[in-house]
Amino acid sequence: MSRTRALSPHARLVLAALLDAGDKWSHGYELAQLANVKSGTLYPLLIRLEAQGYLEAEWQQPTEGGRPPRHAYRLTASGVQLARANPPGQGAKPALRRREATI
Repeated sequence: MSRTRALSPHARLVLAALLDAGDKWSHGYELAQLANVKSGTLYPLLIRLEAQGYLEAEWQQPTEGGRPPRHAYRLTASGVQLARANPPGQGAKPALRRREATI
């Protein structure tokens, strides 16, 4: 897939968060927190990246009762290449919060 436009700083941060997650699925709320991106920016970005083939998405059933299913995302092989080729710029990287280990 070829891109004709440069990625936005928000897209770079989201891609970096997904790259950091590896094969683990990430939910929108988690990505918003990690990349410090508001939901009004995040979800249209995720939809575009999925449509372009850089992300795969699936609905996941809740682990706790009484919660709705959630959309989860992870990078495809071409998404990994895109994320590696477009790291967050200088000054943007500190906004990316590292994933805390969960037990």
